[in-house]
Amino acid sequence: MESGPAIFAGMMFALFGGGLLVWTAVRVRQRQPVSDGVSPVASATVATLAAVAALAVGAWCFTHL
Repeated sequence: MESGPAIFAGMMFALFGGGLLVWTAVRVRQRQPVSDGVSPVASATVATLAAVAALAVGAWCFTHL
C-alpha cells in the first residue's frame, strides 16, 4: 500500500537529479554560466552536488519499497 508514494517520490527525485545533472553538464560544456552573478566553478559544483544528492535520495526511495 505504501509502495505507490515511494515509487512516485523516487521517480521525481531521479528525474530532477538527472535533469539537473544533464543541464549542468551542457552549460559547463558550452562555457555558459550555470547561475548568473556567481562564480562559474562554485555554481557548477553546487548544482552537481544537488543533482547527485537528488539521485541518491531517489535511489534510497527505490531501495525501501
